[in-house]
Amino acid sequence: MLWLYVCTALAFCGIAVLGVLGIRVYVEAERLARQVGDSSRRIASAADEFQRSAEPLAARAGEITRS
Repeated sequence: MLWLYVCTALAFCGIAVLGVLGIRVYVEAERLARQVGDSSRRIASAADEFQRSAEPLAARAGEITRS
């Protein structure tokens, strides 16, 4: 009868460990998703800034080729 209690306790501990690890994976996935979102916003901002700064240069290059 003791082996039944031991097996039940080990099964419970195993499920508890899997639950804790699952929660940790979920938290890290959420953190990674936030970082990816922040990075994509920064890239979009940098692309917009680059486009704004490149427009005058492109206009001048067009004037040079027409001359």
